[in-house]
Amino acid sequence: MAKCKVVMGDISKMHESDLSEFRILITERLAALDAEDDLGAEGQQTVELDQQAVGRLSRMDALQNQAMANANHTRRQSERTRLNAALTRMDEDEYGYCDSCGEDINPNRLRLDPAALKCIDCAKG
Repeated sequence: MAKCKVVMGDISKMHESDLSEFRILITERLAALDAEDDLGAEGQQTVELDQQAVGRLSRMDALQNQAMANANHTRRQSERTRLNAALTRMDEDEYGYCDSCGEDINPNRLRLDPAALKCIDCAKG
């Protein structure tokens, strides 16, 4: 993996004009993930047997809902890890460079996925 260490004076034009935009996108997405965690917390709790509910199907439905809530929580944690890693790369002046080839990642790609690690050519494989 080619790592392209950049000195502040050598930061590309994209970085000068767009780095703050990407930082804002990332922090907004992190805040949205926190809000989703708050909403999904109830669904992750232990499934209790509801004596008023009708039998086995109600319990299976509750277990399925719990499994989906847990899967969504895991997905949010994974995305949160990727976004925090992107913030770290920003702080280390390594953000926006492909981990594979070292070239700039297209700003439009970063707008769609601000945590992208590879340029589109390397991502295609």
